[in-house]
Amino acid sequence: MKRESVFFTITISFVISILLVIVSFSVIIHNKGVFKEKHLSKKYFPIVRKFVIENKRDGITDALISDFKVMNIDIVQDKGTRTALLYNPKTKVLINKRVKRFHTKVLKLNKTNYIYIKNRNNEYLLKDTNTEEDHGKFVFFLVFGIIIVTLVISYLTTLRKLYPLKILKDKVTTLGDENFDFDCCDTTKKDEVSLLALEFKNTAQKLQTLKESRNVFIRNIMHELKTPITKGRFLIELNNTEENVEKLKKVFFNLETLINDFASIEELITSSTNSLDKNYYFLEDIVDEAVDKLMIESDAINNSTSNLKVHVHFKLFSVAIKNLIDNAIKYGDGSKPILKTQDENIIIENHGKELCNELESYFEPFSKDENKKQGSFGLGLYIVHHVLKANGYTLEYEYDNGINTFKCMKVEENN
Repeated sequence: MKRESVFFTITISFVISILLVIVSFSVIIHNKGVFKEKHLSKKYFPIVRKFVIENKRDGITDALISDFKVMNIDIVQDKGTRTALLYNPKTKVLINKRVKRFHTKVLKLNKTNYIYIKNRNNEYLLKDTNTEEDHGKFVFFLVFGIIIVTLVISYLTTLRKLYPLKILKDKVTTLGDENFDFDCCDTTKKDEVSLLALEFKNTAQKLQTLKESRNVFIRNIMHELKTPITKGRFLIELNNTEENVEKLKKVFFNLETLINDFASIEELITSSTNSLDKNYYFLEDIVDEAVDKLMIESDAINNSTSNLKVHVHFKLFSVAIKNLIDNAIKYGDGSKPILKTQDENIIIENHGKELCNELESYFEPFSKDENKKQGSFGLGLYIVHHVLKANGYTLEYEYDNGINTFKCMKVEENN
C-alpha cells in the first residue's frame, strides 16, 4: 500500500485512533486499580489493627467473634479452610502489605474477600461476608468494547465505500491489454464512487462484447466455411461435367450466403437493442433453407413439422435451425434426426449420448465438451441461443432413454 494512497491514510488514522483508545483505557485501568487498592486498604486495615490488638490482649473470644460479626466479618479458625484458600490457584491477591509486625494480604475467591494475617508464630483468616459486587469492571470493558467495535465498523464501512475506487484503479491500468473483467464493480449503491465504478463496468462490458463478437465472427467463418470449401475442392477434382459445374456454383453461392449470415450474426450479437427485421414465415421454408445451408439431402432428416407460421428473422432463424440439425446429425448414432412441432414450439430429437455439461454452459463461446467433434469451435449452441433469444424463443434440453431433445420454446409476448 503506497503512502500516497487514500487507503493508507485511512488505515493510519484508524490505527492511531485504536492506539489512543487503548492507551486511554490502559491509563484508566491503572488509575482504577490504584483507587481500588486505596479503597480496600481504607476498609480492611482498621479491621486488621482492631483484630491484632484485641487478639493480642484477650485472644479469639466469643465477644471478639460477635463484635466482628456486627462488622460482617467472620473469623475463620479452621486451618484446612485457610490452607485451601491460600493454595487455590483461583485465589487472587488484591493487597499484599505489612502492617507493623504482621504480614497482611487481602485475597479474593468466588466474589468473596478474605483478610489473611500472619506473624512469626500465628496465621489468621478473616472473611468479609458482605462483599459488594463490582459491576464497574463489566461496564468499563463494555464501553471499551463498544468504542473499539464502532471504530472497526467505521473503518470497514469507509473501506467498503472506497473499495470500488481501488478496483477501478487496478482494472483501468489493464484496460489497454483488453482485460474487461469489471464484474467486481457490480453494485446497486448510489454513492459517487459506486456510480463511477458501475459506469466503468458498463463501458468494459460493451468493449468485451465487441471483442467477443470479433473473435466469434472470425472463428465462425473458419468453422462454417470449412464444409463448402471442402466440398468445392472435391468437386474441382472431379470431371468437368455440367452437373459438377452446377454443384460448384451452388457451393460458391452458399459461401456468399454464409458470409452475409455471419455479418448478420455479428450485428445481432453486438446490437444493444437486438431489434430484428422479423416477419411471418412458414417453418417448412426455414427448414428447407437450413437444409440447403448444410448441403444435405432433404431426406437426411425426418421432418414431421406442421404447417406452422413463425414470426422471426428468416435468415438468422434458419441459421439456428441449421446448427441444431447439424449437431443432431454429427452427435447422433447414425439414425435420422426428427424435426417436429408442438403448438408454437419446435423440437429436434436424435439418438445419441447425453450432453456432458449443463445446457447453459454451451451458451458461452468456445464451450468445452468431451464429445465435441474434432475441428469444432464450440460455437453452434452459442449462436443458437443468441438467435432464438432475439426472435422470442428459448432453448431447452431433455435426455430420456437415449434420446436427446432440444426444444425451441416460444416465449409469450407481453402486450
